[in-house]
Amino acid sequence: MTDAATSGVRVHPQGLCESSDVGDGTRVWAFAHVLPGARIGRDCNICDGAFVESRAVLGDNVTVKNGTLVFDGVTCEDDVFLGPNVLFTNDLRPRAHIKKTGDALETTLVRRGATLGAGTVVVCGTEIGEHAFAAAGSVITRSVPAHAFVAGNPAVVKGWVCACGARLSDDLSCPECGSRHEQTPDGLKAV
Repeated sequence: MTDAATSGVRVHPQGLCESSDVGDGTRVWAFAHVLPGARIGRDCNICDGAFVESRAVLGDNVTVKNGTLVFDGVTCEDDVFLGPNVLFTNDLRPRAHIKKTGDALETTLVRRGATLGAGTVVVCGTEIGEHAFAAAGSVITRSVPAHAFVAGNPAVVKGWVCACGARLSDDLSCPECGSRHEQTPDGLKAV
């Protein structure tokens, strides 16, 4: 373990965790790199080859699968799942000769319980709502409502999902857990 200040943090001998703001129970696996200044919550799992930049924030119980890149300006709330090779951007007009940092970079917010499937690309300046679900290979170019199931390039709403992950019926009820939902200006919410 390099600089992980909390004794309950496990860092693989070939992983690198340079942040001192990492919660108990978090695991950083081989070839993953967490830069100084990143804020990581409790019980996170940062898998092989993942990268978490200095101004990124991960809540509690966030899964960052293999090869995922979480750059400055990205915030993931609690219980977010980032599938393998998810990629966040933070600059809408990048140029090699113009070095942007801090507030010059765009932000992205992934709300509690959201899932981004393998290979999802998230264009900066977007918000992904609570319990939203992006199918593998989605390209998110605009904000995603709560409980929306999105797919495609660009990603569009194809249906609605429950917090348990099941697709909702036409009456917005869950066939798996029985929860019911209602439409709100931000998507859906459980009732």
